[in-house]
Amino acid sequence: MFKTNAGRFFEDYAIGDVIHHAVPRTVSGGERALYHALYPARHALYSSDTFARASGLPESPLDDLAAFHVVFGKSVPDISLNAVANLGYAEGRWLKPVYAGDTLRSVSEVIGLKQNSSGKTGVVYVRTSGVNQNDEPVMQFVRWVMVRKRDEHATAPETVVPELKGTLDISDLVIPDGLDFTNYDTTLSGEPHRWDDYRIGEKIDHVDGVTVEEAEHMMATRLWQNTAKVHFDATHRDDGQRLIYGGHVISMARALSFNGLANAQMIVGLNGGAHANPCFSGDTVRAWSEVLDKADTDAPSVGAVRMRLVAYKGDAAFQLKQENGKYMAQVLLDLDYWAVMPK
Repeated sequence: MFKTNAGRFFEDYAIGDVIHHAVPRTVSGGERALYHALYPARHALYSSDTFARASGLPESPLDDLAAFHVVFGKSVPDISLNAVANLGYAEGRWLKPVYAGDTLRSVSEVIGLKQNSSGKTGVVYVRTSGVNQNDEPVMQFVRWVMVRKRDEHATAPETVVPELKGTLDISDLVIPDGLDFTNYDTTLSGEPHRWDDYRIGEKIDHVDGVTVEEAEHMMATRLWQNTAKVHFDATHRDDGQRLIYGGHVISMARALSFNGLANAQMIVGLNGGAHANPCFSGDTVRAWSEVLDKADTDAPSVGAVRMRLVAYKGDAAFQLKQENGKYMAQVLLDLDYWAVMPK
């Protein structure tokens, strides 16, 4: 009997499959400290219990993307262990803050399948939910992954491509209970710019850059228990390089965006995202943002802002796609998200 897990291949999935992922994980202040050690993360709501309490929360929650990485990582052994690449995201919602002491687990449902024309791989669409110890959903997102086939000659399943929202409506977003920016302190947050100071169409160069190191990437994949072979095993790619985990690029870009968006405190929605080109050790990641939309919320003095966050390498600020619609080679990440900001 085989006791080891070789991971699922494309032909192992079926529409409607519900997969309960191992292993639940209790998070603590250690996750926050490690997250802030890996990334230059400085948003005040996630850094200070005192600031969080002044904003109506019981304490500082775990960074939104740290919670995302925990939930995402749980799904990897069952969804993307044999992935070629994680292709995109949609309909991501943060439903409840995650605090130290919470225990998170993940559940995924297969909602789409499409074999690629080569017959060697296929795309698997899943909706993954993160659930806490009280069986309360804390987040949910859709992602699609290119996965290898075990047998190129295996019969392709019927193609099902789910219809997904291109943009979440403001009514889809969940503002944390009690969040109140009435007494928001911009001196402590690091910048004076509030919701009213940003205009739709405005672009922000976040100026700073960070060179990605192999050691920090490996620490991140271990921390989030992301066991995808392309991140761990240098023999798994023809070029002999380990692919930098896409979540590592997301968090790096989000942290860099503090310079210009220090008051975009919490990510509450993920409209879409694409890992446009691979990132490898030695690449220097930079970022720019564009304001796509703004909306009011029912929470006191809390506005929502929709941002495009682009991570790139080289000198490609404010560049995105070629005339043929394909991403430019320097672009690493194109992320479309909603965040809350003081008015």
